Amino acid sequence: MKEFSPVKEGKVREVYDNGDSLVIVATDRISAFDVILKNEVTDKGAILTQMSKFWFGFTSDIVPNHMISTDTEDMPEFFRSEKFNGKSMLCKKLEMLPIECIVRGYITGSGWESYKESGTICGIKLPEGLKESDKLPEPVYTPTTKADLGDHDEHITFEESVQILEKKFPGKGEEYAKKIMDCTIALYKKCAEYALSKGIIIADTKFEFGLDENGNVVLGDEMLTPDSSRFWPLDGYTPGQGQPSFDKQYVRDWLKANPDSAYKLPEDVVEKTTGKYKEAFLMLTGEEFTR
Repeated sequence: MKEFSPVKEGKVREVYDNGDSLVIVATDRISAFDVILKNEVTDKGAILTQMSKFWFGFTSDIVPNHMISTDTEDMPEFFRSEKFNGKSMLCKKLEMLPIECIVRGYITGSGWESYKESGTICGIKLPEGLKESDKLPEPVYTPTTKADLGDHDEHITFEESVQILEKKFPGKGEEYAKKIMDCTIALYKKCAEYALSKGIIIADTKFEFGLDENGNVVLGDEMLTPDSSRFWPLDGYTPGQGQPSFDKQYVRDWLKANPDSAYKLPEDVVEKTTGKYKEAFLMLTGEEFTR
């Protein structure tokens, strides 16, 4: 049996080279504030993978994506074990674009802090009088750089995203920048509307895109998971305050309240986080999570 080692390892994901494809494994690691926590969250990787699978299928009419299969029987023998079962996705190889595509439908988090100071989010002027957690008149696109592990992403303007892409792809910067912005907004609108019908508000999220061998823009990485998005329950949604969530905001809040934790979570916080992920999966897909 051929052995595989990750060719790239992020805070949560491991990427394995399979020749003409990749195997991307979502581990049970969890990160917050750009730090990998000392605990793992049971079943987290499998939930993220299965949720991405659901959304990739749901949005394939908007933009193609990199998913080939989540069945380890379609992967090399090395991945046919409990360690990888449910957590692995066989994907097309892409040349990833160096931009993280963030879209905000509601004002919260760092966007709310910025708005209170300047009435803007990432330099974009917003209407006066918004309250925390208000729905924005239209989704706002706020791209960032894609930092290396351990570094922080930096907010950039659309014009700066054009410049970054133009430097890497001469003559194509504006075309690619506009394409990924348009896809980001279209993906968010379709998925946010669907999620709302299932009782979940998608406050904000991020997407990543790459190019296939023909230069076509393709959606990659993960999609609308609790790691890449803020999910709020529609039931009890009350603007003017922070909202309870189905995502790792619960972990962030606990870490803020316990600054001496050394990034180690108590077992009850781990269990509650797993429960929130599973609840979101059930509400969005209509199916109980199974490995």
